[in-house]
Amino acid sequence: MSKQKLPKLWAGFALLSIILVCYPILALSGVHSSSPDSKGVPSRRKLARIHRHLHRINKQAVTTIQSVDGDVIDCVDISRQPAFDHPALANHTVENPPEMLPFTAEGSKTAFAYSAPRFRPQLWHQSGLCPEGTVAIRRTLMKDVLRSGSFASYRKKRNGLASVPQPKKPHSMSENGHEHAIGYMQGDTYYGAQATINVWSPSVQVPSEFSLSQMWLLAGSFTGDLNSIEAGWQVSPQLYGDYSPRLFTYWTTDAYQATGCYNLLCSGFVQTSNEIAIGAAVTPVSSIDSSQYDIRILIWKDPIKGNWWMQFGESYLVGYWPAAIFTHLASSATMLEWGGEVVNTQPYGHHSATSMGSGQFAEKGFAQASYVRNIKYVDANNVLKTPVGMQTLAEHPNCYDIQSSVNPEWGAYFYYGGPGQNSNCP
Repeated sequence: MSKQKLPKLWAGFALLSIILVCYPILALSGVHSSSPDSKGVPSRRKLARIHRHLHRINKQAVTTIQSVDGDVIDCVDISRQPAFDHPALANHTVENPPEMLPFTAEGSKTAFAYSAPRFRPQLWHQSGLCPEGTVAIRRTLMKDVLRSGSFASYRKKRNGLASVPQPKKPHSMSENGHEHAIGYMQGDTYYGAQATINVWSPSVQVPSEFSLSQMWLLAGSFTGDLNSIEAGWQVSPQLYGDYSPRLFTYWTTDAYQATGCYNLLCSGFVQTSNEIAIGAAVTPVSSIDSSQYDIRILIWKDPIKGNWWMQFGESYLVGYWPAAIFTHLASSATMLEWGGEVVNTQPYGHHSATSMGSGQFAEKGFAQASYVRNIKYVDANNVLKTPVGMQTLAEHPNCYDIQSSVNPEWGAYFYYGGPGQNSNCP
């Protein structure tokens, strides 16, 4: 065999290997490219483009954990995570945890201290934990991206600005299919938000829709320069490939146009936790007339360094959004929102049957309707306070509604949700 023929043979073998590996994945994904070949399979150019994106966000792992639900969790060196690809973070080093949490009461300071968790809140914990010095990152696969058609649409919230409820313009909030039931505050400066959010697994009628419960920290205008930090749980078949509630985050600095993304699908959020993987499934899940489970999320601005930190539960400091990646949120938030959101694509010509929360209306109360409790905001003195006069809004109360109250045990809270399509929500 001549030496001149070896490169051609090797190239042919490599191409055949790529086809053999990729074709079954594409067939199983059930998603076709916008520019498919005659058999409906995405073109090699498109696959190569997606592969380049995956190579950028899936950093080399120190070790890998295979979760029982099919997720792959990569334990990545903390200094080599995706955050540092952001131009504003080129020379950034990982910050130490803030010295203080927000005050639990005026004059009562609470130092941040790690305490061993009573239980592991994510499914992948059943298969192992990432070592110290690494961060836990859910690996993004080719089939994940192909469900959305492109990497750009995969990492973004559908229909952009409609993802944020705009209390001043209720008639326009659901024009692009996003519907909400929220409590909100506005008209002041805010330095953080907290909530304990009931976890459910709502039904989602079609894969391109989602149902979530979250909180928003907002600043800027809704016309183009909106800054947003968001966190909560979400059921999104298109994003994750299943119907499990998953911990998620989101951020943007230009009203969802070019900046920001879900989870760690772009650079920006600096993760510090080796125990919590953003985008991984949350467990356990509540059920009607049975045990209720919830997650606590606190996001606050470190008064010393200015970064926005996120704490999950009582024990897990997940990471932070550096002040350097924001414009308006570099100083403070001017609006806070808590509640549920669904996407209604009007499948088959009627309102979606995608449910919000438990799928029950607010009036059903505990163990049936979903709740958000212990709602607080952080003021300029780093004090956690209960909102006074928090307003509520449900754009389509016959589909999804909300009822708020206050009591000594739960503080400020509300029940919310609904089934979507019903006799009063056609």
